[in-house]
Amino acid sequence: MFKEYVEIENLRNIMSDANEFVVERIKKLNELMEQGINPYPYSFENITHSKLITDNFENINKEQCFTVAGRVMLMRRMGKAIFINLRDQEGDIQVYLNKAVLGEEKFELLRLIDIGDIIGVEGTVFKTKTEEITIRSNNVTMLSKAIRPLPEKFHGIQDADLKQRHRSLDMIMNNEVKERFIKRSRAMGAIREFLEKQEFIEVETPILDTKYGGGEAKPFVTYVNAIDSQVYMNVSPELYLKRLMVGGIERVYTLGRSFRNEGIDRTHYPEFTLFECYMAYADYNDMMKLMENLYDYVFNKINGSTKVLCDGVEIDFKAPWRRATMCDLVKEETGIDVENMSREEIAKSINEKGFLVEKQQEGLDLLEASKGELIIELFEGYSEGKLIQPTFVIDYPAESSPLCKVHRRNPELIERFEPFAYGVELGNAYSELNSPLKQRVLLHEQANKLRAGLETASPMDEEFAVAIDTGMPPAGGLGIGIDRMMMFLTQAYSIKDVIAFPLVKR
Repeated sequence: MFKEYVEIENLRNIMSDANEFVVERIKKLNELMEQGINPYPYSFENITHSKLITDNFENINKEQCFTVAGRVMLMRRMGKAIFINLRDQEGDIQVYLNKAVLGEEKFELLRLIDIGDIIGVEGTVFKTKTEEITIRSNNVTMLSKAIRPLPEKFHGIQDADLKQRHRSLDMIMNNEVKERFIKRSRAMGAIREFLEKQEFIEVETPILDTKYGGGEAKPFVTYVNAIDSQVYMNVSPELYLKRLMVGGIERVYTLGRSFRNEGIDRTHYPEFTLFECYMAYADYNDMMKLMENLYDYVFNKINGSTKVLCDGVEIDFKAPWRRATMCDLVKEETGIDVENMSREEIAKSINEKGFLVEKQQEGLDLLEASKGELIIELFEGYSEGKLIQPTFVIDYPAESSPLCKVHRRNPELIERFEPFAYGVELGNAYSELNSPLKQRVLLHEQANKLRAGLETASPMDEEFAVAIDTGMPPAGGLGIGIDRMMMFLTQAYSIKDVIAFPLVKR
């Protein structure tokens, strides 16, 4: 006999928020045990998911007995009969419990079942007069007695903070939340499937290291006692992946967590899933094709379509995507032909047309900025938010990144792109710099900035520099924010909606 009784008078010692509803459920728990029933058995075998029954009802032998397990979401007691709505991972199914079928003793024990309990049922299937597929159960097994009631049926958890703090309850009451995380998991598998077909090799790179690099970001800092050393959580896997390319892996990627000790908003989060890959003997044009085809493949595989809705606007991720230079996009929105103008001419046009850029907001003279900086600020202020359909913004000013090759036709530009959809940046890519001397100069510049107090600068990485000295092949590199991808795939509003357990203030 199961004898782990709970003493009601001592309940407050272990559960400070216990109320009358919790107390009532624990009384039922104790009564189950008094009846010799273990309310938390070890296993339950031969389970069939509800979807298999509902999808194949017409072809099912109506004398076949099925075993289904799930959570009680609704109970209607009607004298000698009870109807239960049972929910498992794949859906809901109705269960019909009849006193004549179960017998008086078993039927009497059903009063100890509450909404929220997890039970197993066995029985044949039929359709009710209202055409609802139903299991006519001849046996019921308690699998987990819930001692806390579920949130109120029609409203569930509405507060965003509570949704994230109690994600399991949010998933129980909002099936679309559970489906979002199932879809995310399957999408991660589809990403790997696509890359394997493209002959990429997945490698895990360090999360903890005595140095950091590959992105301008403030790192998280911790300490490893075993080596008596301060270490950093990775901000990017870039430098390790490039070292693997030097070692002879021509197509390499990692798909994992990166960490940047910065702000949180609708599209930013300090712990995020980053896909980063490098392809030898390729450039940024090849990376555009790789990215649009990856999105196309994953969206079709998971959703059956490349089209999604964002605030009622249809976005289509079908390849190929639009390509547009940053200069052309600025000209479209502002009328300023920045590519063919000097810094002074751009500054004059900004003032004459009444545009407001970041330098002005900081109280600086526009002529204190370079031509490239003015182009970037015009783009961010007036073009970026207008990019609704997927668009590769290509050919950035050289000032935007030191890690990229100079544009082969215009030395003021670099071969870089960022993809956007619905005003959201989805990733970043380059024709990668592989000149060892230029790379060393840039690494030393970053180290000097760090010593001067710039928190987002990186220390010198001599191991990486030595690897590049040995020779890295020409390559295209691509980084994709997977959480943002999942926002579009699942039509979620915020990055926190696609992270199962985001940080919540205590």
